[in-house]
Amino acid sequence: MDQSTLTQHNPRRKHLARTLAALASLPLILASLVTTAPAQGASDAGLIVHYPLDQTTGTTVVDESGAGRDGTLAGDATWLGGEGLSLGGTDGHVRLPNDVMAGLTSITVSLEVKIAADQATPYFIWGLGNTGSNGSGNGYLFTTGNAYRTAIATGNWSTEQTVTAGRNLARDTWKTISYTLADGTAVLYEDGVEVARRTGVTITPGQIGNGVTTANYLGRSVYSNDRHLKGQVRDFRMYDRALTAAEVHELGHVTDEQRVERDLTWLDLGDTSRVVSDLSLPSSGPNGSTFTWASSAPEVVSATGAVTRPPHGSPDAAVTLTATAAHGSESRSEEFTVNVPADISDEEKVTRAAAALRVWDADEIRGNITLPTQGLHGTSISWTSSEPDVVTPTGEVDRPAYGNNPVRLALNATVNLGKTKEKRKFRLTVLPLPKQEPLEGYTFAYFTGEGTADGEQVYLAASKGNDPLHWDELNGGEPVLRSQHGDKGVRDPFIIRSPEGDKFYLIATDLKIHGNGDWDAAQRQGSRHIEVWESTDLVNWSEQRHVRVSSPQAGNTWAPEAYYDEGIGAYVVFWASKLYEKNDPEHAGSTHNRMVYVTTRDFRTFSEPEVWIDPGYSVIDSTVAEHEGTYYRFTKDERNNTSTTPCSKFIVEEKATSLLDLDWSFVAECIGKGTADNPGIDRGEGPTIFKSNTEDKWYLFIDEFGGRGYVPFETTDLESGFFRISSDYQLPSRPRHGTVLPVTKAELDRIRTAYRVF
Repeated sequence: MDQSTLTQHNPRRKHLARTLAALASLPLILASLVTTAPAQGASDAGLIVHYPLDQTTGTTVVDESGAGRDGTLAGDATWLGGEGLSLGGTDGHVRLPNDVMAGLTSITVSLEVKIAADQATPYFIWGLGNTGSNGSGNGYLFTTGNAYRTAIATGNWSTEQTVTAGRNLARDTWKTISYTLADGTAVLYEDGVEVARRTGVTITPGQIGNGVTTANYLGRSVYSNDRHLKGQVRDFRMYDRALTAAEVHELGHVTDEQRVERDLTWLDLGDTSRVVSDLSLPSSGPNGSTFTWASSAPEVVSATGAVTRPPHGSPDAAVTLTATAAHGSESRSEEFTVNVPADISDEEKVTRAAAALRVWDADEIRGNITLPTQGLHGTSISWTSSEPDVVTPTGEVDRPAYGNNPVRLALNATVNLGKTKEKRKFRLTVLPLPKQEPLEGYTFAYFTGEGTADGEQVYLAASKGNDPLHWDELNGGEPVLRSQHGDKGVRDPFIIRSPEGDKFYLIATDLKIHGNGDWDAAQRQGSRHIEVWESTDLVNWSEQRHVRVSSPQAGNTWAPEAYYDEGIGAYVVFWASKLYEKNDPEHAGSTHNRMVYVTTRDFRTFSEPEVWIDPGYSVIDSTVAEHEGTYYRFTKDERNNTSTTPCSKFIVEEKATSLLDLDWSFVAECIGKGTADNPGIDRGEGPTIFKSNTEDKWYLFIDEFGGRGYVPFETTDLESGFFRISSDYQLPSRPRHGTVLPVTKAELDRIRTAYRVF
C-alpha cells in the first residue's frame, strides 16, 4: 500500500491490527499512528464487535474486533464501500451472533448513521435482545432516532429504562451516535458530545435473557411489526465497558469544516424549477452550522424566502439564492437557481378558484353547511340562495318537517378578484327532519389498549336493552373500524350525533403505542391529525378521513371530542396538545398539554386552533355535558400525584353557561378518588359522560388506566360534583377511553344485527 492509498482509509473504520498487517514498512506504520489516530489504541480496549461496513460484496459482515463475531447480511441492503452499508427500509439488516451481551455488566455501542428523510416510524437503528412469540420485544437494548433515545428493558416497552435527548435525530446527514452504560449510569452522545444522561439504571446488558439473546440486529427492531431502518450505516462498534467521554469524543468528533460540509450537503430546497409560493429557507443545519441567505433579485425572492411572481405578461424570472454556512472559523457558500414564472391573469385565478369550490353532500343536506367567503389566489366569494328560508347565503339550514318532501334549491357562488368575476351554480337537496323517537338503549365505542397489535382500533358494544351498565361485545370482540392512515392506530374514539339526529361523526386520536411505547416522542413529534368517519345509521361508515387540525407548534393531538354549539351553529371540537414555541421547530423544549379547540360544520373544514384550557400545567381528556342551560366539563389533571397535588391523575369538574367561555367555574376535583365512605379507583382518565334514558341520573365512566379500564360512576346532581361507583355492572372485557351514546330501539337493533352478538 502506497502513501496515497493509506490516506484514503480512516483509521476509525479499520481495526488497527488489520492496518498493521497490511502495511509494508515500520516507518510508514509509525507515521500513520502519529498523524492520524493518536487515540485509536485506547478506544480499541474492550472492543468485542467491530463492523467497519466498508465492504463491497458478500453476505458475511466481517468482524474486525478479533473476537470472530461475524454478522450476516439480509434483505434489501447494498454495499457502498467507504460510504458504508445502504439499507432499503423494507427488510435489509445485519444479524449479529446470538448472546453477544452475555456476561456484560457494562457496554458501549457506537456507530455512524445517515437516516433517510422518509424513514417510517417506529424503528430501531440497532436492537439487541429477544422477540417474544407474540412479536413483541422481550428484553432488549436498542437505539432509535425517534426522540433520539436508548432504552434497556427486561420485558416489553413497559419495562424500559430510557435515556433520551428529547428530540429527533437529524435525518439525511451523517451522525455518530454512542451509548454507554456502567454502574447504573447511561449516557447518550451525538457526534462525540454528551446529549443526555440517566442515573439509577437497574438493568445490566448481561441480565437480558439471562445472557441468551437471539434477536440481535443492526437496522432492525426486536418488535416484529416495527419498520426497518432506511439509510446508511458504518463503523458499528460494541465494547464490554463504558468508554470515557474523551474516548467517545475521539470516535465522534466532527470538525468545523466537516460540519459546514455536511450541512451544505443536507441543505435542499426541493424542486426550484417552477416556484410559485414562498420558500422555507433554513437558518441552521443539523450539524450546527448557521445559514445566511442572499438573493440576486430580492424583489422576486427575498432573503427570507418570500416569493413575488413577476406581473402577468412579464418574462419569467431566474433568481440566484446564495446560502452561506458557517460554524466556528469555517464557512462556505452554495448557490441555488430558483425559477419563478410570471403570475397568471386575474381571469385564470378566478376560474381556478371557482373550479375548486365544493358543497359537500349536496344531494342529501342534513345540517348547516360550509360556504367559504375566501377562495384561491386571494379571491373573495359571495353566495345567494334560491330558497333562503331553507339554506341561507351563509350556510344555515332549516330542514323541512318530518313527513314533508325534500326541498331542491340552487346556490349561486360569485367569485371576485378586482374587476374580474365568475359565477358557479350548485344544486342542493335538503332532506326533511327524521322522526323523533325515544332513546331506548346505548352503544359504546372504545379501544382496548396498547398491549395487543389490534388494541388501538375501534371496538363497539351494545347495551342489554335500556341498561347502561350491562353490555354485549359486538363483532366477536374484534374491531369494527381499523385505521388505514397516519400511525395506523386509533385511540379514544368519540361518537357524536348531529343536532337533527340522523347523522353521526366518529373522531379519534391518530396514535399507535403498541410496539413502541414512546410517550415522550408521541407528545413532541406526534400526529397533528384526527381520524374521522361519518354515518347515517351507525353501521355503514364513510371512508376514513385523515384531517390535520393542529398547528405546527403542536406535538400531539390527543382524545378529540366534540359538542354542538347552538349559538354558533357549529360543532366545537377539542383535544389536548403540547404546544411548543415557534422558534423550537424540533419541539425539544419543555411544555405541557393544554386543551385546544376548533369549530366545524362538516368535520372537513376547520377553523384555526385556539387554546381552551391552560391552568399552567398539563390537562387532557375533556368531555362535556349540558343540562338546563349549564355546561359541565370534566377534565383529567395530568400532573404527577404528590402530597401538594393530591387530586392529580383524577378528574376535575367545571361549569359555564357558554361552551367557548375561557373562564369556567370550579365545581369539584378528585372525582374518581376513593374516600372512606365512597370507594374509588387508583387513577383515572378518559371520562365520558351521558344521561340515563330512563331516569334523572348521569353516568360518568372513568378509565382506570393501568388497572381495570373503564369503571362507571353515577350521580343525580351534576351541580354537586359527587359521583359514586355504580353497584352492579358488567362492561365489555377491556374497554379503554371511548364514548357511550344513547340510541333509539331501531338503532340498537340495527347495530346488534349488523355486528352480531357472539
